[in-house]
Amino acid sequence: MDIYILDLLVIGLLLLLITLGSGWIARLPVSYALIYLVVGIVLSPYGFNLVQLRPDAKFLERLTEFAVLISLFGCGLKMNRPLTAWAWNSTIRLIGFLMPLSIFAIAAIAHWVLQLDWGPAVLLGGILAPTDPVLASEVQLDNPSDRDELRFGLTSEGGLNDALAFPFVYFGLHWLENDNWQTWFGKWVAVDVLWAITVGIVMGIVVARAVQWLDHRLQAHRQADELLEDFLSLAAILITYALTELANGYGFAAVFVAGVVMQRRIPERDKSLSQLRFIERVEKLVEIAAILLLGALLRVEPLVRFAGPALLVSVLLLFLIRPLGGWLSMIGSPVPSATRWLFGWFGIRGVGSLYYLTYAFGHGLEGDTGELIAWITFTTIVLSVVVHGITATPLMRWYEHNIEIKPRSKQELKKPS
Repeated sequence: MDIYILDLLVIGLLLLLITLGSGWIARLPVSYALIYLVVGIVLSPYGFNLVQLRPDAKFLERLTEFAVLISLFGCGLKMNRPLTAWAWNSTIRLIGFLMPLSIFAIAAIAHWVLQLDWGPAVLLGGILAPTDPVLASEVQLDNPSDRDELRFGLTSEGGLNDALAFPFVYFGLHWLENDNWQTWFGKWVAVDVLWAITVGIVMGIVVARAVQWLDHRLQAHRQADELLEDFLSLAAILITYALTELANGYGFAAVFVAGVVMQRRIPERDKSLSQLRFIERVEKLVEIAAILLLGALLRVEPLVRFAGPALLVSVLLLFLIRPLGGWLSMIGSPVPSATRWLFGWFGIRGVGSLYYLTYAFGHGLEGDTGELIAWITFTTIVLSVVVHGITATPLMRWYEHNIEIKPRSKQELKKPS
């Protein structure tokens, strides 16, 4: 019997189960990502052996890249606050303090305990730095009208750190190419930090405004087909990312910024929500593919062989570094103490880390070091999918009933006097 036909049957049954059972699944302490991961393992050689091909790193890189792009734009569309420091206070704390802390803590463990050079150690920190905007839908903003501080902080963090971890990944890749860091450090700061971030921000603004200007001008004369109108978001994502990458900027940052700009400049609320729902549907489809493949790629022998270093890094990251760092990053903020711990706990790792890993394999990561970093990453993602998938629903339900403050009006978001 044709394995391909059986794969289609299983995927169809999975989609049917997820769709018709979504009302029950939402009440269970199980995330959709955890279901996809289990199904991927069932389809692997350890189950029914229906996924017999092992996709190469380049295919996984492109798949996860597209998944992250879709999710980043969706995060941008949900951003509902004025572009001022006080309104983005939690985001600044998470990005400016917690992300570098996590990267250097992981790098320190990798260097002093796992005996990796500083370059690969920082590379591992960069790979594991992004909190995942794809798998964290249970704890993120559901729509632009949601004013909750915890959800806003986690959503904006997921949108930004997928881009801002890139300089650290490049640092590690430069080190792999030449461990005499003095010869390239200045160029790294100028190009990979200052130039690439600046270009990403500028291109995100410029391209989004250009797409919307063109949209308004043309539709003033003749309305676009309603069924095709949501593709405007997909067009904006692809054009923004491509042009930014051509200019040697960070396309991830540009796409997130483009989402923020487009959300703020769409006058019709229904149109904004329609684009967001379209993006979320595409994101769910790509998420299924990425996590199914991850489950099918897992192998017992390397998981066991690298279990020691992988569990050391993943357990310390998920249960100590992220929770403690999240709590510390919120010191002095007005959020309650319990919310601080939730900021720290929901550091979900997933598709973003898969993308950085496959990108690194295409740009110099190889050999024993590459295999070690790969299985540390896989183990961390699997552990995160399991523990966060089980805890997200009950913890967020508890948060909604005991801590979350429901704003009565948009005026509550204004800067306090």
